[in-house]
Amino acid sequence: MPFISVRDLDRFYYEQVGEGPDVLVITGTGSDLRRHPNPTDSPLTKHFRVTTFDQRGLGQTSKPDDGYTMEAYADDAAAFIDAVGIGPCPALGISFGGMVLQNLLVRHPGKVSRAALWCTSPGGAGGASYPLHELPGDLSVEERFRAMTKLADSRVTDAWFDEEKDKADMLRQRADKSEFYGEHNYLHGAKMQIVARKGHDCWDGLAGVDVPVQCAGGLYDLIATPEATRNMAGQIPNSELKLYEGGHMFFIQNPEAYDDLIAFFRS
Repeated sequence: MPFISVRDLDRFYYEQVGEGPDVLVITGTGSDLRRHPNPTDSPLTKHFRVTTFDQRGLGQTSKPDDGYTMEAYADDAAAFIDAVGIGPCPALGISFGGMVLQNLLVRHPGKVSRAALWCTSPGGAGGASYPLHELPGDLSVEERFRAMTKLADSRVTDAWFDEEKDKADMLRQRADKSEFYGEHNYLHGAKMQIVARKGHDCWDGLAGVDVPVQCAGGLYDLIATPEATRNMAGQIPNSELKLYEGGHMFFIQNPEAYDDLIAFFRS
């Protein structure tokens, strides 16, 4: 799969899968395209050519010592769209990727033809996503996994990890990226993404977004709450609101979400 140079990043890794109209997918916290499932495995690839990438500091993309801001992530995405020649196209932003997509919409009008903001928050007066940077630094790997799993879905209790052991083990395996920890600046890049996330606030700018936007979330999400999703949809002039039975990963728990997204991108 290809590498290109984007702004100050000499190695910017991306993948393109599927055939049809172009769709850009911007992924979430700690995303690494070497881990599956990822957007190249989604139902979108049956209808579109899906383009997705490892963001700065993540996966196989360059991991500089500094330069991690929400503005930088959005500027990276804008430069990437130009470099691969896919814009303006529909775009999906998932979780942290939704924050990046909001900044892209505000800072670079015209790069995206319509946008889907999934399990994300606008910041500012509209409400921020859970402050992951405030999780205690001395948590063990298992303690952090359990804390994140509970935040992702309010229906998860302590007993759930034993009652649904197979599901818990699958999630635990997906979350484990320890095989990459020895790579240069791997942990640094992941940490700096969390730090950049603190500065996300697109609340005022969203009022000026002039493309159709779908705002979607899970009813049991404690990271990007339904209230923040409702607020975000109310702030964007041409938006639709979708709330599903599910948590932060509602689109895996509820296949209807992808059906609705495909219809939205095609409309």
